[in-house]
Amino acid sequence: MSRGPSFRIVDLTSHRTEWIEQAAILLQTAFRGRTGEWQELESARRTVLESLEPGRISRVAVAGENDVIGWIGGQPLYDGHVWEIHPLVVAEGQRRRGLGRELVLDLERVAGQQGALTLYVGSDDENDETSLSGADLYADVAGAIRGIRNLKGHPYEFYTKLGFRIVGVLPDANGRGKPDIFLAKRVVI
Repeated sequence: MSRGPSFRIVDLTSHRTEWIEQAAILLQTAFRGRTGEWQELESARRTVLESLEPGRISRVAVAGENDVIGWIGGQPLYDGHVWEIHPLVVAEGQRRRGLGRELVLDLERVAGQQGALTLYVGSDDENDETSLSGADLYADVAGAIRGIRNLKGHPYEFYTKLGFRIVGVLPDANGRGKPDIFLAKRVVI
């Protein structure tokens, strides 16, 4: 499927080994220096290969003939009523140009065709990027969500601009004061 003059979004398949490797490198590069998954290329490669399992969605944005500049994966939850974005990554030089938005909208369309009612994403705050980090969220979870502030460019605002809403947080998911922020939106196709 074409998405503008500079890239196209297509299925990532197991026979496109060069795209698999590029997606893994994108993932590892984007999360380098953070805690958690994908610090090593092998971990990122494993995630890309898992996205190719039956029943999942794996889509890449390709510029030119073979340059992967973005990748999004989706996996079904709740008997396919909910699809989780896992993961979304855009090459650093391509960010803030609408590519991430196009990948999410494409995943929403493909998941919707498979019966999805809701699109969901978890977005960790491990680096003090929001006002939820370092706070005792158990004291007033709803109030903390209502008062959330983006301190250092956390991606939750990217998702809210696409119609997602914060539907919850898991306090201390990544260590004390390091929550996971859950966002969801109704699928519209």
